[in-house]
Amino acid sequence: MDGSVHHDITVGTKRGSDELLSCVSNGPYIMSTAANGNDSKKFKGDIRGPGVPSRVIHVRKLPNDINEAEVISLGLPFGAVTNLLMLKAKNQAFIEMNSEDAAQTMVGYYSTMTPVIRNHPIYIQFSNHKELKTDNSPNQVRAQAALQAVSASQATGLDAAVAPSPVLRVVVENLFYPVTLDVLHQIFSKFGTVLRIITFTKNNQFQALLQYPDGLTAQHSKLSLDGQNIYNACCTLRISFSKLTSLNVKYNNDKSRDYTRPDLPTGDSQPAMEHPAMTAAFTPGIISASPYAGATHAFPPPFTIQQAGQSITPTRSLQPPEQNSSQNQSPLLAQKAAPTHRSIITIETTTPVTPHCLFILFGVYGDVMRVKILFNKKENALVQMSDSTQAQLAMSHLNGQRLHGKPLRITLSKHTSVQLPREGHEDQGLTKDYSSSPLHRFKKPGSKNYSNIFPPSATLHLSNIPPSVVEDDLKMLFGSSGAMVKAFKFFQKDHKMALIQMGSVEEAIESLIEFHNHDLGENHHLRVSFSKSSI
Repeated sequence: MDGSVHHDITVGTKRGSDELLSCVSNGPYIMSTAANGNDSKKFKGDIRGPGVPSRVIHVRKLPNDINEAEVISLGLPFGAVTNLLMLKAKNQAFIEMNSEDAAQTMVGYYSTMTPVIRNHPIYIQFSNHKELKTDNSPNQVRAQAALQAVSASQATGLDAAVAPSPVLRVVVENLFYPVTLDVLHQIFSKFGTVLRIITFTKNNQFQALLQYPDGLTAQHSKLSLDGQNIYNACCTLRISFSKLTSLNVKYNNDKSRDYTRPDLPTGDSQPAMEHPAMTAAFTPGIISASPYAGATHAFPPPFTIQQAGQSITPTRSLQPPEQNSSQNQSPLLAQKAAPTHRSIITIETTTPVTPHCLFILFGVYGDVMRVKILFNKKENALVQMSDSTQAQLAMSHLNGQRLHGKPLRITLSKHTSVQLPREGHEDQGLTKDYSSSPLHRFKKPGSKNYSNIFPPSATLHLSNIPPSVVEDDLKMLFGSSGAMVKAFKFFQKDHKMALIQMGSVEEAIESLIEFHNHDLGENHHLRVSFSKSSI
């Protein structure tokens, strides 16, 4: 994530006037302090189809009480936010990202995971405008302060050039009802693969540390879940970034779990709940019911999430939990009924692709089962991942990235499976089944690959290098395709591993596709992945 959040920040906020919107399409906004608010009829907004990519994002259907920080937070997981324009009277806003790539990733991600703020689904698309230009009138001071405050909080305790920590600290307030490690896993898994959880009680509060594969996933999860109630009107989640960047779990039991290491011992397990109110009033295990059938239903369900345009809101009932427990579910837990098991992604580009190239690239983020290149449009393909979390992960990291000079546009497919050609029907090798491939990175439950998932970067991590292969051999290999090798470094302690920096992210992507599993001799096949660090 680009950390240059403090540079070039200009912010505008408008409550009534839309005169700046009557400017020429694709031109910058010019904000005037003399606006009198009488020309709102000129406003047509930016409502249109998917549109041409732009650094400027148009955000619609915002709740009335939205604040600037919440709007800014929509963009932060994807890159630096360099400008903001609030149109509170229209429940709209414009966010300018630091790059078109960041904006593309953001629009692609939210096209499948509609953000919901205060029960309002928020709609996000590219703007017709290429940049925002705003002046410094007094009514913009609040928005300017908000952007700088959010930017500063992202950098606190962190190197400004890196993403937030992948570890979240979760405090459950207003704990009227048992919250278990499994409940947390169920809720937080909706935003990505949860690697590890540790639960504990501190200062009479039930708390947890929870690790995702990367800071981007943690950032999005925090944005969506912070302040939400697990059950109606109680068990409120308060989420912050931990100073830790990784968790060390020794035991798999009801207080701690490492999902990448099912072989860990259970240790001496203690009951996860130590809150004094828990022991007398509740027995664990009835997580599907609200604690107070009558009282809590005066409150609206505090949280919904939209998956590919479908709103999942829990059904509420005034009957006692025992009689109708399934309808008194937690709004967060009720989401498990949502059709979220979409494991197939659609890839669109403007240059022909091959099944092998997509298998290797998407295999960085999950196990690819099948790939189908479309017969009539060989620039488009379907990729079937082994589960929906991997599909989401691949899409959030690869959408907008360039392959052979052209950006990839990735969306979740409505297909439930990729069909193989019927026996006797030849499809010219356009459909490939990889379900039994030995190259899957995530087949082993304890695989270290789970914790080494990073966005595409110019620096690649190489492993499984035989002793006879030296620096020049690898530099020549990676330069043989015409790519530029900028730097190379063996790991000090282990010459089986190295970092190699290519000329660009695009060159690194193409090098990974070409040289992952390359035979280096001595029965060593090279392993290539994206690195979180540079040389």
